[in-house]
Amino acid sequence: MIRSLKDWKVLVGLLLAYLLISISFDYKQQVFWYLYTATMLVLISITIMNEKIEDKTANTKHMLIGVISGIGLYLIVAAGNLIFGILPGNFDKIVATLYDRFSPEWFWQYLALIFIIAPGEELFWRGFIQKRFMNNMGTFSSIFASAALYAGAFIFTDYPILIIMAFVSGIFWGLLYVWKRSIPLLIVSHLLFDLLLLIFFPLS
Repeated sequence: MIRSLKDWKVLVGLLLAYLLISISFDYKQQVFWYLYTATMLVLISITIMNEKIEDKTANTKHMLIGVISGIGLYLIVAAGNLIFGILPGNFDKIVATLYDRFSPEWFWQYLALIFIIAPGEELFWRGFIQKRFMNNMGTFSSIFASAALYAGAFIFTDYPILIIMAFVSGIFWGLLYVWKRSIPLLIVSHLLFDLLLLIFFPLS
């Protein structure tokens, strides 16, 4: 990983990502959506300027695998929610608070989620960071490192559950990227997961 961080484009990209994400999560809900959408546009630009977007899977295949994997990840998270929900503590209240703070409310926020945020996270964290790591370290090390950095960005939310969820999903999508090397596939998976989690079947 140290060797990968000597890649100045990776280092600058990560520093900029963490800076902008920390600013995004430091503000109220209404402003969060503006700032996080702008952050993703910047990270998309960094990725497009520095990496070729890979798509080694046919359209019909990546659509089907993306749909199945998105549903699968949602079921994993839903199962985790059930397990944590029966344990002592205020887990249910924490989940409810997260939905109150981060769920989209306005029409433009749904559009931002679909066309900017979900694609942007996959383009940057898998299509740029993980891809660069894979050039300098082992496959599984690159998956773990990029997932850890992806999860680390959620430290700024002050919600440990989001860090855990980001790490699990980062490993999941990282494995999927290594398997199929298709960013459109990952975008479909990520988008369906977000829609199930935030809109169609919220956990709270």
